[in-house]
Amino acid sequence: MTDDRTNPVDSELQSNQSKNTQVQKSMPNNNSNITANNSAARLTAKSESAPEPQIKKVDVAIAGVTYPIFCPVHEQEELHAAVSYINDFALKLRKDAPSLSQENLLVLSCLNLYEKIQTHKRNEEDRLQQSKQSEALLNKIMKDAHSIL
Repeated sequence: MTDDRTNPVDSELQSNQSKNTQVQKSMPNNNSNITANNSAARLTAKSESAPEPQIKKVDVAIAGVTYPIFCPVHEQEELHAAVSYINDFALKLRKDAPSLSQENLLVLSCLNLYEKIQTHKRNEEDRLQQSKQSEALLNKIMKDAHSIL
């Protein structure tokens, strides 16, 4: 005995496949357009942006511990100067307090550097203020000299 009825799952599957085929035929193929647009956008972005600085991994040693630092190639000399300064400072601290952990040693170094930066800023502000006062005094003297003549 044969059953002329089709399985409901098979019928639904065939119906869905038919609908998908119809949708695909009615829609234009945008995949190639999207890919072309993305490629063009990437090329435009690369040509418009400045060339990226070349980065190099530099291993620096501070108080006997080596740290990997990623640094632009043109700043390596400045990095080495900073490492030398910080290393000297950290080693002096370590002589005074040999039991300090590396972390505490670096924290104290950072705090000291911050204090030095702030002192430098204050001194620069004081120099700027003195320069303004000197310029104002010079202008007054010149004005008085012109009024006498």
